[in-house]
Amino acid sequence: MDPISPVRDDSGTAPFADLMAANETFATEHAAELEGFDGVARAGVAIVTCMDSRIQPLQMLGLTHGDAKIFRNPGGRVTDAALEALVLGVHLLGVRRILVVPHTRCAMTSKTENELRETISELTGIDAWFQRFHVVPDQEAALAEDVHRVTSHPLIQDRAEVGGFRYDVDTGRLTQLV
Repeated sequence: MDPISPVRDDSGTAPFADLMAANETFATEHAAELEGFDGVARAGVAIVTCMDSRIQPLQMLGLTHGDAKIFRNPGGRVTDAALEALVLGVHLLGVRRILVVPHTRCAMTSKTENELRETISELTGIDAWFQRFHVVPDQEAALAEDVHRVTSHPLIQDRAEVGGFRYDVDTGRLTQLV
């Protein structure tokens, strides 16, 4: 196979063709607003939230393209990678407010670590017991811990306001818990 040719699926079409077409439309329609943007968070906001597709981080806060830095992962946890992003955001990208936002009905709160490993092992036929999934048995305790990780980080501490919120995927409302 030619390494430059797009991959084809069983139907003979490129698996990303629809997305590339949509991107072409996006680029054409938004070229003026994208040109020259410096990447600084215009609203001074960073959001750590879950990868769940029901969450629209910018829209839920009345923000738009370029207003915030967004870090997403399963469960919306403040991982080491999230902390790295937040430190860079605070010092280089204009972040002054940080929201940590897990959500209701999160899959990471519904199973144990072992249950997820069993499920993935069954689905793949590969023993997934080596993989950590960082389940969240107590979402409020995890949120308090995550906010503390940010506020006590020596490179962030008092350089940004930090809040812990829960997003309700059924109503679209945020509730501040920390």
